Amino acid sequence: MRKLLLAVCVAATLAAAPSMAQVNVGFSAPGVSIDVNIGSYPQLVPVPGYPVYYAPQLNANYFFYDGMFWLYDNDNWYTSAWYDGPWELVEPIAVPLYVLRVPVRYYRRPPPYFHGWVASAPPRWDQYWGPSWEERRRGWDRWDRGSVPPPAPLPTYQRQYSGNRYPRIEQQQAVQSQHYRYRPQTPVAQQFYQHVERGAPAGRGQVAATPQGPVASPPATAQMQPAPSNSASPGERGRGPNAAGPTSRDQQRAQRDADNAQRAQQQAEQAQRSQQQAQRSQQQAQQRQAEQAQRAQQQAQQRQAQQAQRAQQQAQQRQAEQAQRAQQQAQQRQAQQAQRTQQQAQQRQAQQAQRAQQQAQQHQAEQAQRAQQQAQQHAEQQQHGPQGRGRPNEQQGGG
Repeated sequence: MRKLLLAVCVAATLAAAPSMAQVNVGFSAPGVSIDVNIGSYPQLVPVPGYPVYYAPQLNANYFFYDGMFWLYDNDNWYTSAWYDGPWELVEPIAVPLYVLRVPVRYYRRPPPYFHGWVASAPPRWDQYWGPSWEERRRGWDRWDRGSVPPPAPLPTYQRQYSGNRYPRIEQQQAVQSQHYRYRPQTPVAQQFYQHVERGAPAGRGQVAATPQGPVASPPATAQMQPAPSNSASPGERGRGPNAAGPTSRDQQRAQRDADNAQRAQQQAEQAQRSQQQAQRSQQQAQQRQAEQAQRAQQQAQQRQAQQAQRAQQQAQQRQAEQAQRAQQQAQQRQAQQAQRTQQQAQQRQAQQAQRAQQQAQQHQAEQAQRAQQQAQQHAEQQQHGPQGRGRPNEQQGGG
């Protein structure tokens, strides 16, 4: 089985714009096997807030981003256009930013040095790969979360290819071109697609290993080697011992012109994709603004309704309190009037009783006085009565 290595080298510094690094892709044959068996098309679930998918049912650090499958195994990053390889190694300096930003919790087979890192944050690649990598990928862990690009469509057509039906590397590009129209946005994925379209060979499941650390170069056994003849550029394939002379130079010139035209077309396509992405971003921003305005309007209406409800409740409460106070005052006035009426009645009764008593006492006194006077008169009459009756007789006898 043939073995394939994708070694990525960066031609320009990343201090100004790390995400727009220009990368060159090379291949060499030596490699080791990846200890991951996929078997069949895996279930892919979106990572919330990221344009990346992960495979929760696989015991592997397995992702899909920008039309490519990504695998982190044995401290190395690998990529492939098909779910089960062949896998090609990608140097840490060229791994796409959104793949590096996937939080720790979505690594189903995290290495030991992930222990202690925040599960909701990306792995600390700057600590693991060192200052040199961090200097070239400055700002890799900072981005505008409101302008995240949409995820690439999943290549679900690959579900029907498993086991003996899984296509060989020379068949994969033809099958993919029939079913998958997405074009990648990241440089490493773009150059991978271009390389595959030129018909470069690759070995399924076999990749070269690179020592990890601060953006290290491959070891001596895996140094960059010249590409095989069937992976050479179209301009180089026409060169040979007998390829000298005007015909060869004309062919080379024509090939260069074709390459320049192809690059110009690719640049135009890239500009068109960038414009489409800018339009999508603008539409998303407008949609977010409209949603925010709608939410603000709903919140304002809700606050107004709550304020009106509170004002109505307060008015009803005040009315109830006023009615209660009026009722209490009316009851109090009625009680006071009843009390005054009762006091006046009692006072009149007392006065009447007092007058009746006084009249009775006066009547009794008058009766007693009359009785006393009558008794005195009677006594006087009894006292003077006999003497008066005898005097006339005496007078009569003396005469």
